Amino acid sequence: MKTRLLGGIAALLVAVIGTVMLVMYVQNADKRALADTETESVYVVEKPVAAGTAADKLAASVAKKEVPKLALASDTVSSLSDLGDKVTAVPLVPGEQLLSSRLVDANSLLGPSRVQVPEGMQEITLKLPIERVVGGVLKAGDTVGLFISLDDATTNAATGDVVSKSSGTQLTFHKVLVTASQFSNGTAAKSDSTATASAGGSAPAKKDATGDGTYLITLARGSADAEKIVFAAEFGNIYLSREPGNAIEGTVGVVDKTRLFR
Repeated sequence: MKTRLLGGIAALLVAVIGTVMLVMYVQNADKRALADTETESVYVVEKPVAAGTAADKLAASVAKKEVPKLALASDTVSSLSDLGDKVTAVPLVPGEQLLSSRLVDANSLLGPSRVQVPEGMQEITLKLPIERVVGGVLKAGDTVGLFISLDDATTNAATGDVVSKSSGTQLTFHKVLVTASQFSNGTAAKSDSTATASAGGSAPAKKDATGDGTYLITLARGSADAEKIVFAAEFGNIYLSREPGNAIEGTVGVVDKTRLFR
């Protein structure tokens, strides 16, 4: 009985030792394969990475590994700090080398509902009803004319009564770039005109069932003009026209009731 027991224990020990040696052999296989090969330490993706992931979030999904120089891509990443504020332009899958060409500036990853802001300009968003945004057909990349209407009331300082009132409308800015067009709930506003643009046609936009009938139109403009637009939004009314690049620019100045029928 003792002989059988000792034999079983010995067999178990041999199996355990054999398993450990096999695991160590497999773990060192890569090192043996690269023993006589010139390698370089670069980052390799270990976990899936979604497009738009910031460079400073990549550390948890990548690891440095020795890769044969013959298998290296031309733009491998050896230091995450060199990536700065970039983001991944495409999804990354485990096993691939981390490449600098797969990362772009955050502002470049805009998607189909946004366009790049021209250098030196800033963005400003207006919330407007559908009748003031050409029926909702405006989309990112369009250029618009911006009309401003203001009421100027003069009051009696003593009584507070309005003693005179004047109003006027002017096409103040031409060919203003639309960088984004959204429904009031923030989702991208996509109109049927996008689908028919290639055929030269147009169609009215469909109202988003989750919105309130208003649109968020983001415009690119210089700082001085942006100030005027904000003032108009606060104290007057703004209308946008669809003004393509070949539209003729012109204005008669401020239109009020004395000039309306001239």
